[in-house]
Order: sequence, then C-alpha cells, then structure tokens
Amino acid sequence: MKNQVKKMREGRGWSQGELAKRLNVSRQTVISIEKERYNPSLDLAFSLADLFERRIEDIFTPNRMNEEGTE
Repeated sequence: MKNQVKKMREGRGWSQGELAKRLNVSRQTVISIEKERYNPSLDLAFSLADLFERRIEDIFTPNRMNEEGTE
C-alpha cells in the first residue's frame, strides 16, 4: 500500500523515533510503514490519521492492479 507517512512526518519535523513514540510503536514499525513493507492495522491507521489530522484515505492509497493482474 502506498502511503504519505514519511512526507507527513518530515513536514512536522519529527524523527522516526519521535513518530514511533507518539504512536506507541517501535521505530522499526515506522520504518517498515514508510518503506511500504508493512501495512498497519486499522487501529494504527486511525491513530496516524488522528495524529496528522487527516483522513486515512489521504495517507494510504491501495496499490492498483494493472490489466495483466500484476501490480
């Protein structure tokens, strides 16, 4: 899933560690989300949306399949 987490975090001037602390998750979780290796739980997605004062849809965009059925 594509996301805007890194851009939004940097826009606030926060480190990955600071964002992790605000979300009560590990820094590794933040890194994995930013690198699009991990899709957060719905609870964590809502926490991110609340923290950044955005809708979940403004932060996360599902990968769309192309006509061949691959991403």
